[in-house]
Amino acid sequence: MCSTDQSTRDLGLTDKNHACTCSADNHDGNHSDNTDQLGSDVVREHYLVEGMTCSHCVASVTEEVSAIDGVESVSIDLNAGGASRIMVVSSKPVPVDDIRTAVTEAGYSLVTA
Repeated sequence: MCSTDQSTRDLGLTDKNHACTCSADNHDGNHSDNTDQLGSDVVREHYLVEGMTCSHCVASVTEEVSAIDGVESVSIDLNAGGASRIMVVSSKPVPVDDIRTAVTEAGYSLVTA
């Protein structure tokens, strides 16, 4: 089991850009090919998501992706006005289509890394 130091986790919840465009236009995209598998029980996958601009956006995507079976945690590095990096830690590989569906449900879209 992996131990996490809460003081070093950046969830990207600081809103440095006070303008929220939570319903920004969506674009089709693909998941980044940066997947790390640590042992047989922890998988870290990295994705880029376009359209997030504030802490509400981060919370929406985190909630939707966290609901996917096997997902243990979601960490988002908010890049308002650009593609935000998302790291998904799971107990098993998560199909990219599941991530895409969750991100779309939140109102955003995956982009090519």
